[in-house]
This record gives sequence, structure tokens and C-alpha cells, in this order.
Amino acid sequence: MEEWYAYPLLILVGFVVGFINTIAGGGSLLSLPILIFLGLPSTLANGTNRVAVIFQTAIATAGFKSKGVSTFPFNIYLGCAAFFGSILGARLAVDISGALFNRILAIVMICVVLIVAFGPKIGMKEIQERLTGKYLWLGIISFFFFGIYGGFINAGLGFIIILFLHYVNRMTLVRSNATKVAVVFMYMVSALIVFAWNDQVNWKIGLILAIGNGSGAWVASRVSVNMGDGFVKKFLIFMVSILAVKLWFYQ
Repeated sequence: MEEWYAYPLLILVGFVVGFINTIAGGGSLLSLPILIFLGLPSTLANGTNRVAVIFQTAIATAGFKSKGVSTFPFNIYLGCAAFFGSILGARLAVDISGALFNRILAIVMICVVLIVAFGPKIGMKEIQERLTGKYLWLGIISFFFFGIYGGFINAGLGFIIILFLHYVNRMTLVRSNATKVAVVFMYMVSALIVFAWNDQVNWKIGLILAIGNGSGAWVASRVSVNMGDGFVKKFLIFMVSILAVKLWFYQ
């Protein structure tokens, strides 16, 4: 990290990642390789990246709220479930074949594209959000397991969260995004604690990356609210398609 370009590169990459993560997801698959390229071991890069994501999601949540988009207290219920799941996920110490994981995730991403592009259209004016009763409990249980995955790997989880909230809880894509960033903030805190406890966080690099992540998240939260569901849907399909191709052919 002695090269002169390292810190400006981190801020620039962080901005792009923060924007992508806030509107869709998968941005960490850009920031993690950059951190490794700059000399961090993969486990340290994984932990360090969590610092930036926490700042990113906190600022994105504030950005959505400033635009009048908030799903409190529903997001807190889901966030608490994911928080405890993330502790388990961050503590997992299993070895996974990188190539196999990438191809499985690529298939998941292709399925996401198909659902977003061709899934049943929800008439949001006729159908109310489902945030209570059995749908609340289904969300709590599901987000506990989402938290396990988020604490362990987290790659591509943002896409799944958006689709779950959109089709199960009948939220608009904008409100799904607002809920997503609040939940990710909560479970990232627990994951970061575990990584920090095991000395797998470079705080200096993480905070520099966070400058970019936070800036990108603030801009994205404003853009997504102003542009509406149509923009979010197109951006989501675009990013998932690119990510699926990259993961399938990356060895």
C-alpha cells in the first residue's frame, strides 16, 4: 500500500461500489479483488471491506430517510434476525472451492435476472405491503439465514434481499432497497466485530475505502428515489447480468 495511487484508487472504487451496492448489490465483488490486488490477504480483505460497507449502509439509510423512504420498525425486526445469523456466518471456517462457488453464484444471479425481467408484475396500487403476521415471521426466519450467508461471504446477497422483499412482502424496489441497506448495516456490525476480534481488519484502509463507499451510497439513495422503480429494475438487471458472466468464467 505504498504506491501513490493506492488511496485515490480506493476512494474511486469505493464510490462505484457504494453506488452499485445501494441500488442493486454485488459491489463487494469489485472491492475485494482491488483490496487483494493492493496487497491484503484474502481474509484480511474480507474483514476490511466490512468497515466500508457499514459506513455505506449507514449513509444510504440516512439518504433514503431524508427522502421520506423508511420501513421502520419492519427493518429493525429483520435486521435483528440477520444480526445473530451473521455472527454464525462470520465464524464459519470452511474451505470452499473458489471456482465452484463462483459458478453456483453465477447460476443464482441468472435466476435473479429471469425473475426480475419476467417475474409476475405486482400492481403496487392495488396490493398493500405485507409486513405483519405470517409475512413478518417468514421475513424474520429468512433473514436469519440471509445473515449467516452475509456474515460468511455476502457476495450477491443484496440481489436476493431485494427480490424477497419485493415478491414476498410486496414492497416497491425503492422501499426494498431502503430496507436492504438498513438490514445490511445491522448484520455487518456483528460480522465486523467477529473479524476485528480475530485481527482480520485493516482499519486505515477500511476507513479510506469507506469515504468512497459512503459518497457513492448517498448519491445512489437520492438517484434511486428520484428515478423510481423503473430505473432500479433496469440497473438491477444490468448489474446481475454482468456479475453472472464474470463469475461463470472467472477461475
